[in-house]
Amino acid sequence: MPLTHFFQILLILYLTFSFSSSSSSSTPQHIHRGFSLSPNPKTTSFQPFLTDPTANFSLGFLRRNHNHLVLAILHVSSSQPFWLANPTHFASWSHSTRVSFNGTLLLSDPTANLFWSTASNGGDTLLLRNTSNLVITTQNNGTRLWQSFDIPTNTLVQDQNFTTAMSLVSPNGLYSLKLGNDFMGLYVNHAVKSGKPLKRLMYWKRTALEAKAEIEEGQGPIYARVNTAGYLGMYQTSSKPVDVQKFNTFQQTSSFLMVRLEHDGNLRGYYWTGSSWVVNYEAISETCNLPNPCGSYGLCTPGGSGCECLDNRTRFESGGCSSGNDDNDDDLCMNSRDSYFVLRRSGVEPPNKELLRYLTTLSLEECEGLCEKNCSCWGALYNKGTGFCYVLDYPVQTMVRTGDGSKVGYFKVRKTEKGKNPVQVKIKVVVTVITILVVVSVIIGGIGIWMMRMKRRKRVNGILKDENGAGPYKNLESASFRSIEMCNSQ
Repeated sequence: MPLTHFFQILLILYLTFSFSSSSSSSTPQHIHRGFSLSPNPKTTSFQPFLTDPTANFSLGFLRRNHNHLVLAILHVSSSQPFWLANPTHFASWSHSTRVSFNGTLLLSDPTANLFWSTASNGGDTLLLRNTSNLVITTQNNGTRLWQSFDIPTNTLVQDQNFTTAMSLVSPNGLYSLKLGNDFMGLYVNHAVKSGKPLKRLMYWKRTALEAKAEIEEGQGPIYARVNTAGYLGMYQTSSKPVDVQKFNTFQQTSSFLMVRLEHDGNLRGYYWTGSSWVVNYEAISETCNLPNPCGSYGLCTPGGSGCECLDNRTRFESGGCSSGNDDNDDDLCMNSRDSYFVLRRSGVEPPNKELLRYLTTLSLEECEGLCEKNCSCWGALYNKGTGFCYVLDYPVQTMVRTGDGSKVGYFKVRKTEKGKNPVQVKIKVVVTVITILVVVSVIIGGIGIWMMRMKRRKRVNGILKDENGAGPYKNLESASFRSIEMCNSQ
């Protein structure tokens, strides 16, 4: 090989290696005071500006709904967000929106001034750990002033402590995970009118079994953690868990584990295979035990048989059967008795009824009366065998089908376009459209007849003028007519 070719090959290899090295290190692993950045208008999805040492996670601008921005930590290989700084209050994707670090990490927007802040004065360095934990430290002794692990959104990763002061919230904001003194629970966050406290209803509960260790009174609250051995554990003081929820990968080697609170209200665990996330845990295995699998006024049949409507005259459609209420209206107290109609259905019961409060009544009529007289009540379910009466003080969600006809449901449905039977609404729409078409046809037909009559009248008037000698060709004053008259006179 000629010597010149040999040097050319070396030069190409050097340039290739240099380009690769510069590309891999283009995103910094540390950010210091004075940092400031705005989103690039050409970025379509994610713009990273900080990465962890392994390059598995990145902090950057995540684009939402074309024009909105959230500050997010993403798992690079799967593009899955693990943490969001501002999950509910989006900033605008514009050159005037800025993220800056001057001891405190700030996200500012021209319309809202300050959107989000870590409020960690005195920090010198911002860095991202290989666990996906975003940390602010001091330069002198490396003291940690703030970390994203303390304010999770909907995801917990392995070895991240989840305390009683924290909560996981589903991306749609409807469901949350919290810890109690000796349990963890999943809750529905029912929307309420402004000024009223949030209605939080538990639909799943896991009490510590205390198999490995016991909960000691006065020794502090419990906390939860995803263990790399393949389980979700609850702990108190020792390294031994007071409760273990095993994953399918229990005591198996997995590259990375996490649990996530999903849109449907289920808490699921995942492990990373190197190319995809695989489910290895579900807190709720039966679909009908989820808080609202069939939507408002829906009916769920256990065993995966699908959804239908409490009103058997209504066909189930995607999204449910009927909302039955306005989104901002959580009761019927501002309306009269005529503002809703009553729907009854036998063979139904509320999901997770063991977690609901109930009263004992002597009859179905007494149970229904408790709801009928209470404008905050949306429904009541009665068990004739036990006398248990479950009163629903929130808009009706999915109920569960049961083969027991002694379990009866009483439900109030608001008389609005949303609350009416969808079949009735469709019939009303069809009738309205037909009526409009008939009216338009009559109007068009009337105009046509009028125009024909006017045209015929003009034609008749023209003929009459000709016969009377007053038409355009009978002008006695014309020059041609006068010349003819003069010739005849000679």
